[in-house]
Amino acid sequence: MTAQTYEDIRYELDGPVAIVTINRPERYNAFRGRTVDELIKAFRAAWADRQVQAVILTGAGDKAFCTGGDVKQRAETGDYGPTESGMFEIGYLHKLIRDIPKPVIAAVNGVAIGGGHVLHVLCDVSIASETARFGQAGPRVGSFDAGFGSAYLARVVGEKKAREIWFWCRQYSAAEAERMGLVNAVVPAERLLDEARAWAFEVAEKSPTAIRFLKQSFNADTDHQAGLSNLAMSALDLFTASPEGLEGAAAFAEKRKPDFARHVRWH
Repeated sequence: MTAQTYEDIRYELDGPVAIVTINRPERYNAFRGRTVDELIKAFRAAWADRQVQAVILTGAGDKAFCTGGDVKQRAETGDYGPTESGMFEIGYLHKLIRDIPKPVIAAVNGVAIGGGHVLHVLCDVSIASETARFGQAGPRVGSFDAGFGSAYLARVVGEKKAREIWFWCRQYSAAEAERMGLVNAVVPAERLLDEARAWAFEVAEKSPTAIRFLKQSFNADTDHQAGLSNLAMSALDLFTASPEGLEGAAAFAEKRKPDFARHVRWH
């Protein structure tokens, strides 16, 4: 197994499989700008490598797959930190996970919350540890994903369940996630990566050209949601800088209940 050097992630090759690990366990694998930059590099590397036939996305440690954007960073600096381009390119990462012509398998090793939940939803299949938990947190911390994170989620679990997940910000067990079709399989924690590798090696034996066309065919039905995602990202840029958005981040960092009511201008 070979590895490349990154700061916020690990990128490893295991035969025909690329394993991408978000490596910020001290922040529950929340992503900052640098993390997103490195994830983009990793997925582009996997796309360009003709030996790679499948990608596994997971998180370091046993507590978290990913908890989304680093809200502590946002509370401290008002953004997600510096990036190579000067832009926070989470929307491009979403598109890249969908567009890479190889199956992407989420190995959900712990909590997948907020933007981390969106990442696993965008993967082609999800395999969960029995200890994994799933949910959205946006309305609780002054954020949202009105693009793929909500519209595509509704295609996966249905409109009623998707609205419940987003509006109420509840958390769901791996067993509940499997019942609603949010994950493909649930395995004991100690078997998670082995199971993800088994799925990856199995699909790597299939025709890569057939897989590429199939993935593009599946995506074609929901590609129009990319436009919604672009609108959502533009709106989110404005919202997170508003008093209401800033209140969510501040309350999270200060471990208190947010007071959104005083910032609402209309109902």
